[in-house]
Amino acid sequence: MTGRKDFFTGKKLTLSEKSKILIYQYQLLRDGAKMVEWKKDLGLEGRMLLTMFLLAAVYIAFLAFLSQYASASFMLLFVAIFMGAQYYYSDKLVLWSTGAHVVSEAEEPKLHETITRLCVIAGLPKPTVAVVNTSVPNAFATGRSPKKAVVAVTTGLMHKLDQGELEAVLAHELSHVKNRDMAVLTIASFISTIAFYIVRYSLYFGGFGGDRRNSNGGLIVVWIISIIVWVLSFLLIRALSRYREFAADRGSALITGQPAQLISALRKISGTMANVPTEDLRKVEGMNAFFIIPAAVSGSVMSLLSTHPSMEKRIAALEKIQREIEY
Repeated sequence: MTGRKDFFTGKKLTLSEKSKILIYQYQLLRDGAKMVEWKKDLGLEGRMLLTMFLLAAVYIAFLAFLSQYASASFMLLFVAIFMGAQYYYSDKLVLWSTGAHVVSEAEEPKLHETITRLCVIAGLPKPTVAVVNTSVPNAFATGRSPKKAVVAVTTGLMHKLDQGELEAVLAHELSHVKNRDMAVLTIASFISTIAFYIVRYSLYFGGFGGDRRNSNGGLIVVWIISIIVWVLSFLLIRALSRYREFAADRGSALITGQPAQLISALRKISGTMANVPTEDLRKVEGMNAFFIIPAAVSGSVMSLLSTHPSMEKRIAALEKIQREIEY
């Protein structure tokens, strides 16, 4: 039997699911726990706004430049269709690209129970739950809004971590949902690929049209400007991606009250990466910006180009939070 949409989840739930949520809420209150008072991370929000503003400025200038070589209406239509499709189907595209499959409560009861309980504490709608069948121990969140979110974990992660560590990782991913940074990163990442496609378009089809499109000089200028735009976008997105990981780590500590569990999980995941087959790492490397720890194939990456802050900095920040909790 299915009821109307639940205020808490925003989704249609069975009576059994609603009962479980009420039970979790009762147990939390009985044990003296409270829903966390989520404080906005002004640093993260400021960086998200700045990133989107700078990207918008760069792309407006880029489109204005391209309009000299192509129909402005064509370019706007291209961008609108591309952006709309990527935004509304981002969760499905990410699930498809990673090989993740949605799992029911019957298939993964413990995972669903854990996520439901953490959502009650965080005051979040319960996301769609998915699993990726890979030895790479990792997790990610995606989706355009909290009500359209997906949280996925790999089988490697579930086998490697104990319950407390798994809860800390899931709380980290739910913090991305709460902060809405996953949606901003998704939009920003997809915007940056427009320049790449324009470069390919100009190379394969020889330009955009008009008298100047047949000019090799004009084509080279378009190609160079497109590369510059892509590089600027790349650096802006990487900077945002690194900061949002710090924010999600703090969110995990706030939700669970156990930053030490996340420290332990990060160390385990990082240590296990070295033993994962290179082929498995390459299959998911394109999703590094969304993972809790990047699935790097090679050695250290320049900090300016990394999707994540260094492990040392993350652990130091979490240890500081742990000391604040203890004292």
